[in-house]
Amino acid sequence: MADIQQVRSKDLTLLEKTYLPQIFGGLWLTLREMFRPKITMQYPEEKWAPPTAFRGRPVLVETEDGTERCVACGLCSRVCPALAIEVQADETFTQDKERYPVKFEINMLRCIFCGFCEEVCPEEAIIMSDEYILTFTSQNEAIFGKEKLLMSERRLKKRLEFLRENV
Repeated sequence: MADIQQVRSKDLTLLEKTYLPQIFGGLWLTLREMFRPKITMQYPEEKWAPPTAFRGRPVLVETEDGTERCVACGLCSRVCPALAIEVQADETFTQDKERYPVKFEINMLRCIFCGFCEEVCPEEAIIMSDEYILTFTSQNEAIFGKEKLLMSERRLKKRLEFLRENV
């Protein structure tokens, strides 16, 4: 058998054994922080303006003519780790796309705001908005259909530009 050498750490001095330097260091840190300016927001009265990189609730992009960009490819529902997205497709006879979502639902109780759906979407049809206030009184209210998910392109302009710059 090979001899295993044990590396011994430095023994503590008498002062270090009392832990007084650590206690005074913690007290000093607390006192220093007590007199710094406060940055607490008074939430209901003051609203937080999230940066463009913020991933809020997912929304469907609505074009200027009032239709959704989604082509119902189903990639977002396949990539969702929480299985929160459900898409059902049907054929359409318009010239710009062949399919559209008849049903597009996101269970916001399951959504983990990971942004995978946004990354995988080939049409930039589903993106993470800047909305962060989500309250529900029942589980049925937490299932967002197309009517709750559609948001205009103008409202999402900053996020869309951010995504195009950081591809």
